Parts: sequence; C-alpha cells; structure tokens
Amino acid sequence: MSTGLLALLDDVAALVKVSAASLDDIPTQVAKTTGKVSGIVIDDTAVTPKYVVGLDPKRELSIIYQIAKKSVINKVIFLGPAALLLGYFAPMAIPYVLMVGGAYLCFEGYEKVHSIFVKSTHTTDDLPIDEIEVITPEELEKERVGGAVRTDFILSAEIMAIAYATVAESSLVNQIVVLFIVAIFITVAVYGFVALIVKADDIGVHLAKESANPTIQKIGRGIVKSMPKFLILLGYVGTAAMLWVGAEIIAHGIPFLHHQLEALEDALGGIPAVAWLVKVIILALGGVLLGAVIAQVVALGQKIFKRPTVKAGH
Repeated sequence: MSTGLLALLDDVAALVKVSAASLDDIPTQVAKTTGKVSGIVIDDTAVTPKYVVGLDPKRELSIIYQIAKKSVINKVIFLGPAALLLGYFAPMAIPYVLMVGGAYLCFEGYEKVHSIFVKSTHTTDDLPIDEIEVITPEELEKERVGGAVRTDFILSAEIMAIAYATVAESSLVNQIVVLFIVAIFITVAVYGFVALIVKADDIGVHLAKESANPTIQKIGRGIVKSMPKFLILLGYVGTAAMLWVGAEIIAHGIPFLHHQLEALEDALGGIPAVAWLVKVIILALGGVLLGAVIAQVVALGQKIFKRPTVKAGH
C-alpha cells in the first residue's frame, strides 16, 4: 500500500516538475508572440486616436476606456476561446482565417492611402439642409465607439490567431495562459499609449501654464505645437503597418511567396536593417496592390447588388 502511495507521489512530483518547466517558458512565448503582432499593435495604436477627435475633451478618457473594455472582452471571452476551439477541431483552417484577416487589413490600408491622394468630391455643402443628418453628441460618441470596436475586433482577431499559432505546439495550459496574458498586456499597452497621446496636448498646456520653470514651459508649448503633426505621422505609420502586416500574413500563407521572402532576407542577410526595410517596403506595396484589387471587387459587388431589377413585361 505504502509502495503504491510513494509511486503515486513520485508521479505527481514528476508531473508538477514538467508543468513548472512548461510554465517557465511562458514569458518567452509571450515575448515571441508580442514581437510577431507588433505591426498590428502599431496599427491599432495609430488608428484609435481619430475616434475621439472632435468630441468633448472631458469624455476622451471615458471613450478610450469603453473601447479598451470591449477589446478585452472580445479577446478574452470570444476570440481567445474561438482560436483554441478552431486550433483543436480545425487547425488547418487557421492559416486561411489569418489570410482573410490579412486581406481585410490590405483593403483598409488601401482605402486610407486612396483617401490621402484622392479627395472626396462629395461634401455636406452640396446637400440641401433638410438632407443633412444632425446627431447629438451622445449619438456621435456611441457611433465613434462602435466604429472603433469594430476595427479593433478585426485587429484583435488577427492578434489572437497569431498568438495561438505561436503556441500551437504547447500544452493546453500554456496556450490558455499565453493567450490571456497577450490579450491583457496588448490591450493595456495599446490603450494606455492611446490615452497618453490623446491627453498629451492637455499635459503640454498644463506644463506651459502652471510651471514656473521656463524650460518646462517651453517643453509644454512644444508638446502642444507638435501633437497635430505627430498624429498625422502616426496615421501614416499605422496605414503602412496595416499594409505591411496584412501582406506579410498572406505571404506566409502562400508557400511560394513565403520562400521568396526568405530568399530575399538571405540575400540581404549581411545588413539586417536593410533586409528588414526592403522586405517591409515590398510587402507594403504588395498590400496596396492587393487592397486595390479587393476594393474594385467590392465596388463591383456593390454595383451588382444595387442594380435595379426590371419587371417582366417592361
């Protein structure tokens, strides 16, 4: 009896050691996953500030909190478990899910590039007064939050799918822990930085007015003056990241393109920074081309479905 108990305790101790060794690897897996989704994180950070522009400054942090809260809920309650279930029951589908998301990122990126170079010819000045929609600040805030959450959902789905793909060969416990940590860490990092960006001008005004130190006052004024340009630059960076990440996800799902990228990196392996920059430029351009094709398909589909039907006999 005692021998059997000792054997059982030995088995339990061995299992605990294996589990502990596996859990020790979690920080490495989290770091590896975070690195792989850095482009999407940059895009998420760059896109979000626009959703609070034009709203009551007193509501900015509340709006960011609402978006962040829904982002965590989507990652932890819906997207993380969905990635685990898909990985268990249909692991072969994950690359295709990633590619669909990558195509969406390319499409969104192309739309942003297109909007930069082609100004819309339709403005509210062209519309009769009775056709201009008037909404309350509360309705505008709700609309902005909804738009931000929808964009975040797509980006979060990419993040969680990539995170799962990184730990797919690990134990189930590791997968759950890594996905949970990545979901929380990335959300806090993204929206904490977004909050800092959005309130940076207020911080600058405070430094310029309240500080008695001329140097700090100068820094405050510099922050206020530089923020509009910084937000524009951040938007460009986010668009570039969206195109590059979307195209890279698709390229990794197509063996021929994946091998070509690897060959390119090997050819420029002597200068890692140059190899990375060249790869990013090529992927971003490829993302623009793919996004343009998708945009044309979407436009064609809209024309087809909006085409009026002709009744028989007419």
